[in-house]
Amino acid sequence: MSVSTCPSKPMATDVSDGLDDLDRALIVATQAGLPLVPDPWGAVGKPLGLSGDEVRTRMQRMQASGVIRRIAAVPNHYRLGYLANGMTVWDVDDAHIERLGREVAAIPGVSHCYRRPRHLPEWPYNLFVMLHGKSQAEVERQAESLRELLGDACRDHRILYSSRILKKTGLRLARRPGPPR
Repeated sequence: MSVSTCPSKPMATDVSDGLDDLDRALIVATQAGLPLVPDPWGAVGKPLGLSGDEVRTRMQRMQASGVIRRIAAVPNHYRLGYLANGMTVWDVDDAHIERLGREVAAIPGVSHCYRRPRHLPEWPYNLFVMLHGKSQAEVERQAESLRELLGDACRDHRILYSSRILKKTGLRLARRPGPPR
């Protein structure tokens, strides 16, 4: 199990406990992405009989309760010209990893930053950081900057380059038959 260095608010109960049929319909309507129109919330709400403000309010409530973790763009880095995507793995002193992980996660260009358990002796790495560049040389420069930031707390690191995109989606809810209300 991975643990983000910036964990989201844990949920106290089963996520389905607080969902009504309209919430489920909103999740299904948005899980493939928001429409690229001037008023995406209104476009999502119209078939459900909701205003854009009502959709936004419901989405904010689901986010505050932990049903929805975040609403964010999920770019295809390859299509944006970032052809070298490297998961950097770091062996960082456990006494400093929380502070350093938060510092690394705040760096522009770091899209993912996680603390994960070591699997000694084969796998000593406990900090995983995804870097994106237009070339491997650019990713290696970014990794060298991270190495300098981590300082003496870092004992070793590796860069594992992506060869293809495997998944760009989150949880999907099945559509339920019948109207949303």
